[in-house]
Amino acid sequence: MKMNGSHLHDAGHICVLKDASRCESLTEIANLTSADQFDAALAIHLYKGGRNLQGSRIPFGIIFGGTDINEDIRSEEKRRVMGAVLREARFAVAFTTEMKELAAAEWPDARKKIYVQYQGIRTTPTETFDWYRFLQNADIPADTDDLHVFLLICGLRRVKDPLYLVDVFSDWHRKEPSVHLGIIGPAVDPLLTTEIKEKIKRAPGVHLLQEMPQDDLHAAMRRCFAVVNSSISEGMSAAILEAMDLNIPVLARNIPGNAAIIKHKDTGLLFSDPQDSNSTAKLLKNFLLAQTWIECQSFSLMVFKDKATISFCCFLSLQTISNTIFKPLFTVYQKSRATLDQENVIKLEHLQFQGISHCFYFQD
Repeated sequence: MKMNGSHLHDAGHICVLKDASRCESLTEIANLTSADQFDAALAIHLYKGGRNLQGSRIPFGIIFGGTDINEDIRSEEKRRVMGAVLREARFAVAFTTEMKELAAAEWPDARKKIYVQYQGIRTTPTETFDWYRFLQNADIPADTDDLHVFLLICGLRRVKDPLYLVDVFSDWHRKEPSVHLGIIGPAVDPLLTTEIKEKIKRAPGVHLLQEMPQDDLHAAMRRCFAVVNSSISEGMSAAILEAMDLNIPVLARNIPGNAAIIKHKDTGLLFSDPQDSNSTAKLLKNFLLAQTWIECQSFSLMVFKDKATISFCCFLSLQTISNTIFKPLFTVYQKSRATLDQENVIKLEHLQFQGISHCFYFQD
C-alpha cells in the first residue's frame, strides 16, 4: 500500500507501507528494499518487522512495538535475532523510558542509539456516525437512557487477553442489565477468535463487534461509557491515548505499558485482576452518575420523598468520592443547609461546584 503523508509528501518523499506478516518470503522484502528508489526503511517491532531488514543495503531504524521487548525477549532464538537487528539499526525508538531500559539491559551496547519518543495519535470521529444502528447491530438494546457500554478495543490475539474480563462483566450485566462490554478489533488469531465467539454465547452482556473503519470507531468510542484495556503486555496503547483524546474514561490492566501513561485515579483507573476491574468499573459508574447532577455552577436540587433514597444517595456518593478518591479533581462548596419542608421535600439550595473538569483527562 502506498501512502503519501502530507508532511513527507510536501518534502518530496514517498512512503510505502508494507505489512511484514503478509509477505510471502524474506526475498520479497529484500527485493523491495534493493530497489533504487528507496533511501531508508523503518521497521515497527524489533522482531516481526526488524528481522526482514537484516543485511539490508539501505539504512534502517526500528520502533519497538511492545511485545518484542516484553514478550519475545523471553525466547532465546527471537532474542538472538533482535540483538542482531539492533546492532545493524541506525537508531531505535521506545515509547517509554521503561521500555528503553528493558532493551538497554538486554543489549547494553545499543543504549546510546535508543531514543524515547512518546507515541502520537490523532482522532477523527465521523460526525454522521449512527450510534443507535451500531447498538442495534451489536444486539445491545438501544431503547433505554440508562445504558453503559464499555468498549475493549484490540486485535484478537493472546497478548491482548480479550477473554480476561468476559466473566466479570457478564456477571455484572446479570445484576445490572444496562451494563454491556463490547469487544472490537481485527481477528488476528483465528483460533482465539473462535474461542471468543464460543465463550460469549454463554456470557450475556458481552458482545463481539464487527471491525469498523477507524473514523467510525472513534465516533463509537466518543459515545461509549468507558474504554477498557486488558492486555498482558503493551508498548503504548493507541486505544487508550485515543480515548483520552476523546475525553472518554479509561480502565486498564495494571501493566508497565499502561501505567506509563495512566496515573491511577487521575488520568484513568488501573486494575490488577478481573474482580478489581469490576469494583473499579462500578466505582467509575457511580462517580459519573453522581456527576450528572452537576450541570451548572449554581443550582437548586429538590428531591421528593418517593425518590429521596436513590437521589439523596447519589448526592452522598458524589460528596464521598469528592472527599476521598477524586479529591484533587474538585471541591464541593455547600452554600446553604438542607431543609425539610412540610411536604417532606428535601431542598439542597445553591450548591456551588467549582473546579470541575473532565474526570480523567485534562486540558487547560
